[in-house]
Parts: sequence; C-alpha cells; structure tokens
Amino acid sequence: MDITLIKTFIEVANTGSFVAARDRLFVTQSAISLRIQRLEDSLGHQLFTRSKAGAVLTAEGQQFEPYALSLLKVWEEARQKISVPHGYERALSIGAQYSLWPGLGFRWLDALQVEMPQLSVHAEMGMPDRITRFLVEGVVQAALLYTPQLRPGLIVEPALDDELILVASYPDASLEKLSGYVSVNWGPEFTHALALALPHLTDSGRSMALGALTMEYVVNRRSVAFLPARSVRRHLDDGKLYIVADAPRFAYPSWVVWREDLDEDLAALARKTLKTVVQKAEKSQETLVGDLGVMADYEAASEGEAKDE
Repeated sequence: MDITLIKTFIEVANTGSFVAARDRLFVTQSAISLRIQRLEDSLGHQLFTRSKAGAVLTAEGQQFEPYALSLLKVWEEARQKISVPHGYERALSIGAQYSLWPGLGFRWLDALQVEMPQLSVHAEMGMPDRITRFLVEGVVQAALLYTPQLRPGLIVEPALDDELILVASYPDASLEKLSGYVSVNWGPEFTHALALALPHLTDSGRSMALGALTMEYVVNRRSVAFLPARSVRRHLDDGKLYIVADAPRFAYPSWVVWREDLDEDLAALARKTLKTVVQKAEKSQETLVGDLGVMADYEAASEGEAKDE
C-alpha cells in the first residue's frame, strides 16, 4: 500500500478538511481528493463524508484510523531502523519550533550524544503544525513546542517557562510613545492577555507568525515587539534592543511532546538529558530575569532623569 495515501488520510482525519490537509501537505486539493479516492477504492469503503463544512470520518473511516496510525508507525520504525548509520546502535529523532532550538534544542541534542555516543540523533524544525504532523507520523519521537496539540498516541509534559517582554530597537520607547509595534502570533493565551492589558496594541498593522523572524525584523528597524526574554538577552547586551520599562510581562511556557510508543530506555534517556538541560536553563533564566529587572529599572530611571532635564 502507498504510504502517501495513509499520511493523507491521517491529515484529513486530523484537520477535518481537504483544504487544510492540502495546505499542510503542500499539494493541490485535487491531489488530496485523488489520494483519498484511491484509498477508498482499495478498501472498498467510503472513509469520509464530504460537505461544504469539511470532511467527517464515516463509521468505516473511524474503524480504519487506528490501523492507519499503526501502519504509519511500522513504516517509520522500519525506515529509521535501516537508516541508522554504520557505527551507531540506536537512533532517535527530535523536533522543535525554530525559537526553541537555540535555548533548548541544541543543548538537548548535545546532552543526548554525550550520554550515549553510539546514539544517532536526527533533528527537525518547523512550525507547530509541521512538528505535530511529524510526531503523529512517527518521523520524530519527541519535540519541544510552545503550542502543543493533543493527539492520540502523544503525551504532553511541561518543559521550561519563559517570559515575553516588550523590547524596542530604540532607547526611548515607552507605552505612551510606541512606534513600529509588530504583533507576533504567540498563541491564543497571549492574545487574550494582551487584549486585557494593552488593548490598543491588538490592532497592529504589522504581524508575524514566527518569533525568530520578528527578532531579525525588529533589530534592524525602528520597531517594537513582545519577544522571549532568553532570546533577546544577547541583543540587549549589545545595545541593539532596549526594554520598554513600563510594559507588562507575560508567561510563555514551552512543552515537550512524546510519542507513547517510544522505547522505554530511549524515553528514559531523553527525559533524563532534557531535565538536565532544563534545570541549567532555569538557573540561567533566574539570573536573566534579575538582570532584566535591574536593566528595566535603570532605563526607567534614565528616562526620568532625561525628562527632568
């Protein structure tokens, strides 16, 4: 059986839409329809009820879904098994959102290889939908995400709490005089909290879906944005970004998502090494938050002195 048909079936089942599946798989809608039709012809049963509202699994589709997930799991296990490089005994694939690689992902990868030198580690990165799809399909066994999605066969656990702080590329920014505010899609919780605290910032004319992209944008323009405290530290130290001292801060937790069927020994190793990385990051973050507080107080005092003059 063509494994592409199985992947397409799972994506349509997860999204409830041929259009959404098209966008996630980067193919045309006609290709999605053709794949599902071929699968239905193979099984001799209709798997989805189509309508303008989307696609809903039929009774036969619901019966087939766990088998589709099992087929995909076996396929990925086989693919990874035969792709283990010569000289290595085991393989593990981990993923993360772009913004989580510098602070946690790379350190986790390093810790895994130090703890088990004979372990081959593969890394994936992308937006949450892409990484979640890789988890469901078995392409990755564990992943770091800011916005995890609950799916059958996946376990979500806390990783590290971060803070979103308002920073500007110019030194005199305050809530009373902001120019160039850029809205970032940090998820519904942040959007709701921002609407309550700073409703005038919810109608920004510029918005971006990727924090790492926003960081690059803000640093090189007269702009302002909420960004993770850990990520902006180096730019604060270099004088390229400045804290908007009177702005609120928002908690922004990250999560680790595991496949339930990850081998127990690999799962134990991955949890152990990630715990060590997170503990070091937490200690560093405690120092960072303290330093940011001092910096914010200093900038606020400097601004006050400037007004007095």
